[in-house]
Amino acid sequence: MLTGGPAAGKSAVLELARLFFCRHLLTLPEAAGIVFGGRFPRNHREDIRRAAQRAIYHVQRELESTAEVENAAVVLCDRGTPDGSAYWAGDGDLWSAVGTSREAELQRYYGVILLRTPSAPDAYDQRNPLRIETQDEARAIDTKIADAWAGHPRLYEIPATEDFLTKAAHALLHLRELMPECCRNEVPPFRWPG
Repeated sequence: MLTGGPAAGKSAVLELARLFFCRHLLTLPEAAGIVFGGRFPRNHREDIRRAAQRAIYHVQRELESTAEVENAAVVLCDRGTPDGSAYWAGDGDLWSAVGTSREAELQRYYGVILLRTPSAPDAYDQRNPLRIETQDEARAIDTKIADAWAGHPRLYEIPATEDFLTKAAHALLHLRELMPECCRNEVPPFRWPG
């Protein structure tokens, strides 16, 4: 599972994984992109935000169920169900709203690669039309997402770096380590310059 705050580089790393890893890797798109790209209402009202997170949770679960049918050796998700708790607003929590628990959802994911949102003003990319957060909001969400995944036994945190390629290489290295032996052998280990 690949996660992180807005503009952390998840989509780019997902695309690199799709290009460079073996054919047994199945990548799943971000459920929030499907929901909001389909014009689900989006604003700062708490009841609308809670409705959106419930919808995203259910789309995520159904996306993951399609992967089971594909019988892939490795399924790489662009975000996971615990991410929704970072966006929850107002009363209650996501878990009781969808009839599960944080612990149950964490157990559903074998490994988690957490990409951290960059803090430099020129590093934040506003070109994604579905991204509505300011840089400060993105950093706050990034912290909440890290909290949502805290305690997962195979959590790999990739800090923001000055250049994205270094960050992406670290993420791909951890992804390679999480893959089954047969798939890992198809991808040679990364060689760091110098």
